[in-house]
Amino acid sequence: MESILTINNLTKKFGYLTAVKDLSFTINKGNVYGILGPNGSGKSTTLGVVLNVVNKTSGDFHWFDGNISTHHALKKVGAIIERPNFYPYMSGYQNLKLVCKIKGVDYSKIDEKLEIVGLLERRDSKFRTFSLGMKQRLAIASALLNDPEILILDEPTNGLDPQGIHQIREIIKEIATKGTTILLASHLLDEVEKVCSHVVVLRKGEKLYSGRVDEMISSHGFFELKCNNQNELVKLLKNHKSFGNVKTEDDLVTAFLTEPMKSEEFNKYLFENGIILTHLIQRKESLEEQFLQLTDNNPINQN
Repeated sequence: MESILTINNLTKKFGYLTAVKDLSFTINKGNVYGILGPNGSGKSTTLGVVLNVVNKTSGDFHWFDGNISTHHALKKVGAIIERPNFYPYMSGYQNLKLVCKIKGVDYSKIDEKLEIVGLLERRDSKFRTFSLGMKQRLAIASALLNDPEILILDEPTNGLDPQGIHQIREIIKEIATKGTTILLASHLLDEVEKVCSHVVVLRKGEKLYSGRVDEMISSHGFFELKCNNQNELVKLLKNHKSFGNVKTEDDLVTAFLTEPMKSEEFNKYLFENGIILTHLIQRKESLEEQFLQLTDNNPINQN
C-alpha cells in the first residue's frame, strides 16, 4: 500500500513538558485517519511538526517515499490547522483568487472547489457575512485548490452548531470518496467513529492504539445482563474463555466478548448452569466503550 506519511519515534519537548513522546505511525493512501485524544494529548503538535510549523526534538518523519524534501512534499498537501484567516471585506471568490496566486493554481479551480463545499451560490458574498460553518467550508475549499494528495484538518468542527458539524462531516466523506487521503485531529469520539476508517489514539503525547476503527480492541460487542444471583453470574463469566472485561454497576452486569457469540447460545449456556436472566441485551461496542477500556476507564473529553 502506498505510504503518504511515515512518522518514526517522533518526540517534541517544550522545556520540561513532553508534548509528543516516541510516536510512530504510517498514513497510507486512500484512507481517512483520525488522531484522537483530549486537549493536550499532542495532536496539534504532531500536525505542526509534519507541516514544518513546529521543530521536532528527536525522531523523524518523511512524506511519500521519502525521496523528496518536506518543502516540496508540502506542495502536495492541503492543511487547515488554525482558524480560517481571510479578508472580511472581500468575497469568497476573491479570497480564493489570492490563495490561487500564492499556490500558483489556475483560477478555474475556484468554482469547482466552492461546489464541493456547497458555497458556489455564495461565491460573491463578502466573507464577513459568512457563518462560522461557512467560513470553515471556505477554508476547506482553499486547502483543496492545489488538488492535494492528503488533506489535514485540525478539529474541523470545533465551535460549530449541529447543522454545521453535519455539513463538514459530509464534505469530508465526499472528499474521501474521490480518493483524497485525509488526516483529521479531533477530541470527539463520535466524529472519528462516523468519519474515519483508521484511528491513532493519543494520551499525554503517547500512542495508545493505532489501526482500523472497526478493529479497535474488539469488534465482538458485549452483553448487558441482569439476574437474581449476580455473584454467581459474574463468577461464571470471569471463568468463561469468550469474555474479557466484566463490569458490574448496581444490578447491571456488562460482559465484553473476546470472540463472536449469539445471544441465544449464551442464554442457553447460562440456563444450563442455573442462571436465569431477567434482562439480556446484546450490543456492538461503540468507539467510546472501546476507548474507555483501552485507557483503563479514564474518560476522554467528549465535548
